[in-house]
Amino acid sequence: MANMDIDTIPNLLSDQRDAAPEDFQHMFIQFEDHHEKKLWHELTDVLVPYFNLPGTEHQRLPLYNHFIKTFAAKINQLKLVTLGLSAAAQCKDDQERLTFLSTLAEEVNKPASQDAFVYATVAVASVKLRLGDHDGARKDLDLAESVLDSFDSVETVVHASFYRANADYYHAKHKFASYYKNALLFLACVDVADLTSEERQSRAYDLSIAALVSDSIYNFGELLLHPILDSLNKSPHSWLRDLLFAFNRGDLRAYDVLAGNISKNQLLKTHQIFLYQKISLAALTETVFRRPPHDRAMTFATIADETKVQPNEIEHLIMKALSLGLLKGTIDQVAEIARINWVQPKVLDMKQIEGMRGRLKEWDSSVNRLGNWIEGVGKDVWAA
Repeated sequence: MANMDIDTIPNLLSDQRDAAPEDFQHMFIQFEDHHEKKLWHELTDVLVPYFNLPGTEHQRLPLYNHFIKTFAAKINQLKLVTLGLSAAAQCKDDQERLTFLSTLAEEVNKPASQDAFVYATVAVASVKLRLGDHDGARKDLDLAESVLDSFDSVETVVHASFYRANADYYHAKHKFASYYKNALLFLACVDVADLTSEERQSRAYDLSIAALVSDSIYNFGELLLHPILDSLNKSPHSWLRDLLFAFNRGDLRAYDVLAGNISKNQLLKTHQIFLYQKISLAALTETVFRRPPHDRAMTFATIADETKVQPNEIEHLIMKALSLGLLKGTIDQVAEIARINWVQPKVLDMKQIEGMRGRLKEWDSSVNRLGNWIEGVGKDVWAA
């Protein structure tokens, strides 16, 4: 094998150099030099950037199969998988890609390279998802997760690939809360600027839909603060961003204005009744939030007036909010009064912040008045 390598590697590299873009041909001199001197680390560090260069796509698979595989066991296994993933992208179809990546995962499944094994296994799961093998993908992702949980630390790229594939799985299965969580974890592992504008917009769109239709997500704070949402600005989907902010502030009037867009998405259209219930809950929590803590005993009529929810729906709405943990308090069904002592914290927009500023000024003024009153009625005591 060694003699064959000595004879064939220079010829292979010479052929590939001639096929490379002219600006990058000089790099093949480095490939051959590092290979001859067995400088595996240095060789890997010039191969990885080469595989990322535009115009080299057609060379990645032959270079991997006929060059890199001859010293695959001698280089960093995580970087080997990185090179393998670039090469796999050039396979003729997903079935061929699945075979290629499954073999790669088996080759790096060693005690010292479990991070590389996870990276390759997640790639296998992604291909299975595209082929419609959801059960196979879930099995691979569960295996990858169990290995990840055993690590004290791992390269961010490995975590990012796992969260991305996991999010894609939950998106395909319409498990909205799990998709939302994993998609945000993926975004936490990458620089959003490194994503293409199409991917940023697609991710923001899917996250927004998941946040709205999930029956367990009532606080969109993490998404509202994330720069990914800005990709919807000045796009055909800008209404979706506006809808999220309307939900966050419980603005039923804004919802009525934007509701005409709901039919643009089948999931939103299917969940239209639920969406109205959800924004009604947001309107209720916003009404409570706007009130100072000492003034949170409200009649059903007051709540109906401030939230614009139908009076006959108020009691059920409050009970739902209490059961979901959005509010804490009690209901007097006879007197039709709700006494609320806690409301779930949430991210505030500028209008809500201005409202809080007003309440703080009011509180400061009341404290000053109390201080002046105490000073006035207690002069003799203080003097004594």
